[in-house]
Amino acid sequence: MSTLIRAATVVDGTERPRYRADVLVEAGAIAAILPPGGPPSAADRVVDADGLVLSPGFIDMHAHSDLQILLNPDHLAKISQGVTTELLGQDGLSYAPVDDDALAMLRKKIAGWNSDPADFDFSWRTVGEYLDRLDRGIAGNAAYLVPHGVVRALVCGWDDVPARADDIAAMQEIVRTAMAEGAVGLSAGLTYTPGMYADNAELLALCTTVGELGGFFAPHHRSYGKGALDAYAEMIDLTTRAGCPLHLSHATMNFAPNKGRAGELLAMLDAAIADGADITLDTYPYLPGATTLSAVLPSWSSAGGQDPTLHRLRDPSALARIRDDLEVHGSDGCHGVVAEWDTIEISGVTHPELDGLVGRTIAQVAADTGREPFAVFVDVLLRDELGTGILQHVGHEENVQAIMRHPRHTGGSDGLLVGAKPHPRAWGTFPRYLGHYCRDLGVFSLEECVGHLTGRAAARLKLRDRGLVKAGYAADLVLFDPATVAASATYADPRQPAAGIPYVFVNGELAMDDGRRTDALAGRALRRLPDGAVA
Repeated sequence: MSTLIRAATVVDGTERPRYRADVLVEAGAIAAILPPGGPPSAADRVVDADGLVLSPGFIDMHAHSDLQILLNPDHLAKISQGVTTELLGQDGLSYAPVDDDALAMLRKKIAGWNSDPADFDFSWRTVGEYLDRLDRGIAGNAAYLVPHGVVRALVCGWDDVPARADDIAAMQEIVRTAMAEGAVGLSAGLTYTPGMYADNAELLALCTTVGELGGFFAPHHRSYGKGALDAYAEMIDLTTRAGCPLHLSHATMNFAPNKGRAGELLAMLDAAIADGADITLDTYPYLPGATTLSAVLPSWSSAGGQDPTLHRLRDPSALARIRDDLEVHGSDGCHGVVAEWDTIEISGVTHPELDGLVGRTIAQVAADTGREPFAVFVDVLLRDELGTGILQHVGHEENVQAIMRHPRHTGGSDGLLVGAKPHPRAWGTFPRYLGHYCRDLGVFSLEECVGHLTGRAAARLKLRDRGLVKAGYAADLVLFDPATVAASATYADPRQPAAGIPYVFVNGELAMDDGRRTDALAGRALRRLPDGAVA
């Protein structure tokens, strides 16, 4: 089927000035870009785009849709905001490559990210098999990062043990195989177990392998709080020595110690880039972060996985040590800062009897029940078997705006799609960039904003034929109204489709048609090819 998009204002992802054009979509690709107002078209469908902006489909550089993209095929959260490609396998924890034991552990460990459906068919074990599963039919396209924490678990287990030389060699081989099967790089979760147990020698070896294969490293680094600047510096030094491009995941400066300090991070990045470092970053346009409640625990208490962690939460001597780390010294799981219970809001639970806690902070629950916050924290973890999702209200607006202006910045939602009240960034990141920060606040021009969300991300991913409005490129396209585009998702009601995005094409098929989700499942897995390109 062919579609003519008539009289669109094209913002093409290159950050060059907009222009008017008719755009012909045919056989899944952009067949032609024509002067506006041409002769009557023989296309099967004509979409009147007068007053609308045509841009490339948005690329979510930090997504957690690894299971939800399969469990909920319409994937309205992302398609309705114009996202046509997502980067999965984030933060060192995902579902491939695995063996049976690792998969069983992961299903419990990241249930708060993706849920853990009992009757779901986890038939894959390798990265290639997972990508093949995506190819059976998904709403948008997906690329995949090899998750370091899972690779480490396969070789070293879930305990705090150093990797020996032969362990590192085994991990390198797993990474090589995963990238040969199509993965585009390596992620890490260095405040999550078991990834946080890795030393720099281990990470250096793995990043060297990834760099040699033409991929990039996307770390959730060791601290976004008290030690944030040191953690960023560590990743820059590591990847520079490894010869591996660096993409900084959700590159925020959060928690009280970092208020107003974004400029120090940006100066560090600029100095490294001037010296030749290949660095990009992504952020979400909101102040709170989101993770699981168990992630706040100190790393030693999470060693070994779910069952040993739950045992420690019932052991009075271990509990005393956990409390000391959380309320006196600062937990490494909480980015080195002391837990502030009034900033930790429960966003989702796995056990329905706890539904009444959703939307309340640990401090509020404690006050309402006459208990100490630490006791509430432990009780929720035990009763919900570590499956609780949270928001952390720890961001700073001046930092958010300063970082999103950086010329190497891209957009990433870091969106969790499960829980009663997930973070609204899962449904609102991209329209919030376009509406609130671009149109309303003027943080950047429309051309710059679209470039952040499309062309820059495509370049980092080495997408061969996506990320621009260009003849011959895949027809991943979005039509939006620049006057009305906005995030409708709120903290109180987070599952709301974007306003002002009536049309979304994925590989030439309409996924959103005049504001309504179609039944199209035209997305597919995007794989790294032998020449390093991704298609």
